[in-house]
Amino acid sequence: MKTGTKIWIVVFLVSLVAGMLTSRYLFSSIVIIGNTISINFSTLAYVSLVFNLINIVSGNVLFFKFLRTRKLNTVLFLSTVPITLVFGAIMFGLFSINNLTNQSAIIVRTALNISTTNNNNYYWMILVGIIYLIVISVTFAVVTRPVKKIETVTKRLAYGEVKDKINIGGTKQFQEIESSLKKINDNYKIKDEVIKQTNAQYEKFVPKKLIKFLGKKSVLELELGSQVKKTATVLFCNIKSSAFITKTLSLEENFNCVNSYINVVSPIIRKFGGFVDKYLENGILSVFTTPQSAITCAINISRAIKQKNLTQDMPNLDVGLIIHTDEVIFGVVGDEERKVPTLVTNTLNIMAEIDKINQAFGTNMLITKNTLNFLPTSFKLSYRYVGEVEAQGITQSVFECLEVYERQKREKLVKHHLEFENGVRAFQNGNYLQAKKIFEKVYRQEKDDKPCYVYYNKSSENLGKLPLNVHE
Repeated sequence: MKTGTKIWIVVFLVSLVAGMLTSRYLFSSIVIIGNTISINFSTLAYVSLVFNLINIVSGNVLFFKFLRTRKLNTVLFLSTVPITLVFGAIMFGLFSINNLTNQSAIIVRTALNISTTNNNNYYWMILVGIIYLIVISVTFAVVTRPVKKIETVTKRLAYGEVKDKINIGGTKQFQEIESSLKKINDNYKIKDEVIKQTNAQYEKFVPKKLIKFLGKKSVLELELGSQVKKTATVLFCNIKSSAFITKTLSLEENFNCVNSYINVVSPIIRKFGGFVDKYLENGILSVFTTPQSAITCAINISRAIKQKNLTQDMPNLDVGLIIHTDEVIFGVVGDEERKVPTLVTNTLNIMAEIDKINQAFGTNMLITKNTLNFLPTSFKLSYRYVGEVEAQGITQSVFECLEVYERQKREKLVKHHLEFENGVRAFQNGNYLQAKKIFEKVYRQEKDDKPCYVYYNKSSENLGKLPLNVHE
């Protein structure tokens, strides 16, 4: 038993005995004269009043301390039954007060103005009944308040939400429940911290944006076979000189060289809102939510690679950039031991065919018609038509982005892009003589126009295969 409780017991017993011994002085101070009550407290009457008040207060304190050690059903019983008994006794007393002749009844009748002629005792009974209902309601509200707090806390914990502090209050039973809920809350905190640390580690390998694409909050929520279909823009960055480096450098030098370029490209992808889906043998496959962010990213990658080639001792690398927008599927592949979220789509087949154009023409950056269709009209971009590719029965027009070239070259290519495109269409229609003449004219304007040079040679080559009368 706590020291404070022992003190309250002593105070209660002392005040009880003292109040009983001095109570006669308190009652003798109340005198009834006719229909009026005269109170004339003596010193001992005041002492008796103080002892009785102390006894009431200390008794209630001990009673509430006792209730705090009981279970809810016992608390409800002990907190309502005494009140109900007192209420019943008061109601019975008021009902029969006109028939009582003792001194206490006379004092009460006089104080409450009750007589056989006015029947005011019934009005007092109604008032006592209202007070009883209020007291009972307040008692139930106070006693069951921890239940409502438990409901709130458990509902929050059911959704995995943690809180720094849980306070239920109430009796010993609720304190035990509070202790259990605190342990659950602490376990959730530990779990949350583990999830955060796990996510931080996994995000080095599984991009956070890819997890969001799959509609998940955490990598731990990924389920094998889950997938989501979205329209996205895919950027493939192909390291075009990787085969040459593989043959000329040692394994360690080759790794360091390619990795140094990846360290340049990957931060730029993240900077413009994309995420790396795969690191391939000869490049990087990344995904963007908008085509304009992918195009801006690709232009910056091209410039960064050119700048890096000027500032390092290793062999220079070049990149071929391909951008295509389409409906793609993000899914979780693998097995239960190793689940990997990745891009699963036919887009890769189209990009592989476009990459052949990049390599054949020596272009830096190619964009599909699909991507241009998704661009907002306010997005300014210089490009020209270079041909078509076909993959799995789907034909896609391909355009060369001219923004990656130096200003002087870009201006010449933009100026003659309509003539170049006419040459491409003439070539596609089998009119090789006209195509050759157009490409020859365009090539004179810019000697570093590789696609134009390739088309000119192909036109000449095809003309050589035709009968002489077809040339005319």
